[in-house]
Amino acid sequence: MSKPRRPASHEPEASAPPKEAASEGEDLQFTGKLLGHRDGFGFIRPEAGGDDVFVSPREMLKAMHGDRVVARVTGQDRKGRPEAIILEVLEHTVDRLVGRLVHERGIILVVPEDQRIKHDIIVSPGDTAGAQPGQVVMVQIIDPPTRYTPPIGRVVEVLGALDDPGMEVEIAVRKFDVPHQFSAAAEALAARLPDTVRTADVKGRVDLRDLPFMTIDGEDARDFDDAVYALVDGKRGWRLLVAIADVSHYVKSGDALDRDAFERATSVYFPRRVLPMLPEKLSNGLCSLNPQVERLALVCDMLINLDGTVKAYQFYDAVIESAARLTYTQAWDALSNPVGPAARVLGQKFEVLDTLHSVFRALLAQRESRGAIDLETTETFIRTDDQGRIASIEPRTRNDAHRLIEECMLVANTCAADFLIRSKREGLYRIHEGPTPERLKSLRDFLKLQGLRLGGGEDPQPTDYARLSREIKQRPDARLLQTLLLRSMQQAIYSPDNVGHFGLAYPAYTHFTSPIRRYPDLMVHRVIKSILSKKRYEPIYGDVVAGQKSTSLERWRVIGDHCSAAERRADEASRDVEAWLKCQFMKGRVGEQLSGTITGIAPFGIFVTLDTLYVEGMIHISELGAEYFQHNEVAHELRGERTGRRFRLYDSLTVLVSRVDLDARRVEFRLVPSQVRAVKRGKAPSADELDLLGPEPEAVLVPAPKRASKPGTKPPPSGKARGTKSRRKRR
Repeated sequence: MSKPRRPASHEPEASAPPKEAASEGEDLQFTGKLLGHRDGFGFIRPEAGGDDVFVSPREMLKAMHGDRVVARVTGQDRKGRPEAIILEVLEHTVDRLVGRLVHERGIILVVPEDQRIKHDIIVSPGDTAGAQPGQVVMVQIIDPPTRYTPPIGRVVEVLGALDDPGMEVEIAVRKFDVPHQFSAAAEALAARLPDTVRTADVKGRVDLRDLPFMTIDGEDARDFDDAVYALVDGKRGWRLLVAIADVSHYVKSGDALDRDAFERATSVYFPRRVLPMLPEKLSNGLCSLNPQVERLALVCDMLINLDGTVKAYQFYDAVIESAARLTYTQAWDALSNPVGPAARVLGQKFEVLDTLHSVFRALLAQRESRGAIDLETTETFIRTDDQGRIASIEPRTRNDAHRLIEECMLVANTCAADFLIRSKREGLYRIHEGPTPERLKSLRDFLKLQGLRLGGGEDPQPTDYARLSREIKQRPDARLLQTLLLRSMQQAIYSPDNVGHFGLAYPAYTHFTSPIRRYPDLMVHRVIKSILSKKRYEPIYGDVVAGQKSTSLERWRVIGDHCSAAERRADEASRDVEAWLKCQFMKGRVGEQLSGTITGIAPFGIFVTLDTLYVEGMIHISELGAEYFQHNEVAHELRGERTGRRFRLYDSLTVLVSRVDLDARRVEFRLVPSQVRAVKRGKAPSADELDLLGPEPEAVLVPAPKRASKPGTKPPPSGKARGTKSRRKRR
């Protein structure tokens, strides 16, 4: 858990150390947040902005990951980056952490699960709370570390053995500080809410209980935010109704439920388990649009033209009764065979589904005409056994039922954003900016090597991306090119400052359709309802300085940052659990030979994703051969200087599973001997290509590695390695 401790009585003026000044040897003092790395070194992120500053492993002994520190730039590291020393710790932000209790030479230690924290916590025999060696515990830090003394703590919670079912989730929520227990006040307030819609709740609402709304979700869905209904509007198009759970009717701004929901900001999804934003009584019950029960909803009622544009829309409070709960599979089975058994089971409701499909086709055509980017990616889902371990990892197949719901939600979200703008009200938008100049240059350089061109000059538009995406679909290297297009774009975030959504090609976009699981959607509902009631809604959270009231726009910005950070925190926790489960899954496969595809290139090696198991692992550069390897960022390849052997994104390889490191959440591969010889030789670059590639990349000399005596034996040390896995951006 992260709680500020030891606030400083004063702090020096924060200033970002520019590289130019650092290179001239000037000493610059600044304040920032310390970010640890699992290999022992770290960086300081200046509060005033600017580039992160490198901190050596020796200096990292003075503080812990997450601490707020005062530092001074003293020069450059061997890579030319500004390097700093830590002068003072202003705030220790981590006062609890999760780890394993171990006995080492008569000393009791807690080894943190978070690899970014390299300090083992010393615990006295009387402060173990009865924990046994090897058990997972929560430890409270009593005395933080200094350069010469380790941190001291006491055990406050014993979680159990590492192999206990569900332990990976218990570790992740504590490791990433994910709120996982509702307050007593929130639980009590939820218990006082009714189980069903009361007569008084329906007063003043539009009665839509006679319309056959339907929900279409995944097979394992339990909370239903949205229901849809459509009918033909003469020869002009269609009327589309998107009903969204009216969470704001039950969760009032500032009450105990709202405070807990704001802290969480999003539901967190793990295999087999969900940490909901709201207590289950609301998320799966009173607010969820379950079939054959009355539910309160906020409806976006739209007239859609034949070309897929929105002719008109309105928002209003309603009461509905969902007529059917369909899965994506059921809906697609019915749509793909209108006279088949799945369609016959639906009866008259199939007519509504068929009309929704017609609306979808029009919306999809409009999406293509406005130039929205549509990149194909492979998503997977994990099937678990009774013990919560992975039984299989399977690709998730998207069909028109998925896309139908997606397009209905997109059009409702754009109407909500337009409603905020037309009403001149502040709120949270889902913004997605275009590529940065650096990423754009890297992309263009690679495309030029392939004889391709991204239009738009220095300011490409979504239509330019969409045009290129269509152009490359039939190429054998389409996966590589689509990946690079995706990586060139920025991450979508929440902000009250609308700059549009680049990927979807919308001038304004917000999140309105998931208030059960996303706090920004709940806030957008409150703004819309305040407009309908001719009132003004202002958020109560987000004061920049505690105890000092900020302007409304300042609070919206703070809330947007908080919700964006909570979204990233949820993603990190989910990835950590999946990585833990995948490592457990692969432990029994050490020594096996499997086919894979290169999905990442780094100076220290390559990342390979197994073709049938969808697990990613790393081959260290020392396993590629005894020669110099040049890492070329533009060409996304490692190339051997002597043999010309090269490893490129999406090359196919056969690998041997050599080691699984559960602590680091890492699977290690090596090439099978025949594969080392078979890797294709690359032709020498042409003169034009050499000009484009710029200065010769740094070469890495790798000695011939000593092979482990048997599969699964730990290989010789291969140096420091680090890397990040590319992730699909959220919309």
